[in-house]
Amino acid sequence: MYDRLTKSDIEKMEREINRRRIELRPKLLEALNEARAQGDLSENFEYYAAKREKNRNESRIRYLQRMINTATIIGDDEGADGEVGLGREVEVYFPDDDETETFRIVTTIRGNSLRNMISIDSPLGKALLHRKAGETVRVKIGDGGYDAVIRSVSGPVDDSGDEIRGF
Repeated sequence: MYDRLTKSDIEKMEREINRRRIELRPKLLEALNEARAQGDLSENFEYYAAKREKNRNESRIRYLQRMINTATIIGDDEGADGEVGLGREVEVYFPDDDETETFRIVTTIRGNSLRNMISIDSPLGKALLHRKAGETVRVKIGDGGYDAVIRSVSGPVDDSGDEIRGF
């Protein structure tokens, strides 16, 4: 995996692990035991649903632990003033489409294209990182690519409400 994560990302993941272990695990085990006590397991939908939820919780805990154990820790802000870096908002003009969009640069586990949060490891994120307003960057995709013009850089933006993405 070796995702580049901030200390803030790690802390959020640790909080989620603790919540899943301390709050969710006992409730899910109780639901599983209640369903098991209802008798014939071969036709017991509640048992299979409870077992599936328990397994999903345990899988998420393992996933988060693996992410933490294999992560490369980076600073919370990888850009100097006026430079594109983590947590900063970037207004980008795409000449080919004659469109302007605003993105926030985030770590891999926070990337969410539907919310215009792009990862520092995405092609656009890599092209923008450490560049300044007014620069034109070439975004490489396979054998081709496209140009993007950085119109403005602002931030950093508070990320305390962002969720950690996963399966």
